[in-house]
Amino acid sequence: MELTAQELYERKARSYKLLLLFGMVSILMIFAGFTSAYVVSKSRPDWLKDFTLPSAFIWSTVALLISSISFHFALKAIKSGNHKQTSSLLVTTLALGLTFVFLQFKGFEQVIDQGYFFTGSYSNVTTSFLYIVVLVHILHLLGGIISLLIVIYNHFKQKYNASQCLGIELSAYYWHFMDFIWIYLFLFFYFFK
Repeated sequence: MELTAQELYERKARSYKLLLLFGMVSILMIFAGFTSAYVVSKSRPDWLKDFTLPSAFIWSTVALLISSISFHFALKAIKSGNHKQTSSLLVTTLALGLTFVFLQFKGFEQVIDQGYFFTGSYSNVTTSFLYIVVLVHILHLLGGIISLLIVIYNHFKQKYNASQCLGIELSAYYWHFMDFIWIYLFLFFYFFK
């Protein structure tokens, strides 16, 4: 029995989605481990009890949330055949993702301005945890940015249409997942003191 092109596409899509799911579960386990270690380390005598996240982390969260919304609408736009709107929404998502990364580093700068350091003899375990977790998240988000750049390139080469948009779909799933991870981390750092 010969499979149609659409059946092959759907089978390929299921395989790629399953692989992405396994990858996302692995990433989730990494951050679950980090937050568990954070909880255990909280009992240390040198733990900062009065540390608050700088405002740049709040604004970076807003940027990432908006980027997730724009990516969602980019996927909807390509599925409805609106290539022009898809283009502008994909570029908007990229700009907001880069803004998120910029604001994360601004947040590091604000932490240092408060007199807390991440490494060295003047470092503190609380801020070192923050630094490591945020950097690992940024590294994973860079994977999303690279994926988004590939999607934008392929979109401009007209490789996607209403029925063939797997690349955009997979990239959007990963992007939303990284957004979810950051919201979890932000709320964790903000409320768990």
